[in-house]
Amino acid sequence: MTLRLLRENDPALPMVVGLTVEQYHQMIAQGILREGEPIELLNGLLVRKNRSKTGDDPMTVGHEHVWAVYQLGELNEQLKPHHCFIRTRQPITIPPDNEPEPHAAILKGAPEDYRRRLPGPADILVVIEVADSSLQDDRTAKQRIYATAGISLYIIINLVGRVVEIYTMPDVRLGRYASMNTLKHGETLPLPTVAGAVVNVAIERLLP
Repeated sequence: MTLRLLRENDPALPMVVGLTVEQYHQMIAQGILREGEPIELLNGLLVRKNRSKTGDDPMTVGHEHVWAVYQLGELNEQLKPHHCFIRTRQPITIPPDNEPEPHAAILKGAPEDYRRRLPGPADILVVIEVADSSLQDDRTAKQRIYATAGISLYIIINLVGRVVEIYTMPDVRLGRYASMNTLKHGETLPLPTVAGAVVNVAIERLLP
């Protein structure tokens, strides 16, 4: 939820000045924030990433979470022949005040295309989050950010419900996806590519 909406819902909240993507980058360049810290910029706020298993210490990283992110990286060989690739645990920039670090994003082109810049919405075919403790936030705050940016396909690997949630048809004005379907073990996830072909992935490869 944006800072403006937070204030509208609860006027008693103190005034908070949000950061822009440019200011966030300046903080990293000046050493105020360390490169690689488990922090992302969401709606102008610095938010610590939650990669823990539900009920565990939020500072830890769940074993299934690590496995799922690794499995996503293994899809690269299938994607590269179709003029796209998957990048894991790296930021994407959505001006003016969002720089999330999704667990994976399928990007157009090749890694060399992003040597001097971060990918933005126009570069992204698919954005993927692996969710355990973070499930509610991924379904709400992250969905709003990605839908508002017009990213056409958002996927949540839901480790709690043991399903893969597929969000399509972004409504930029409302900040949500108009369609959501779920896939489970025994089913196949079709991933779009630049060349128009579809890479089919068995759900067993993504869910423990």
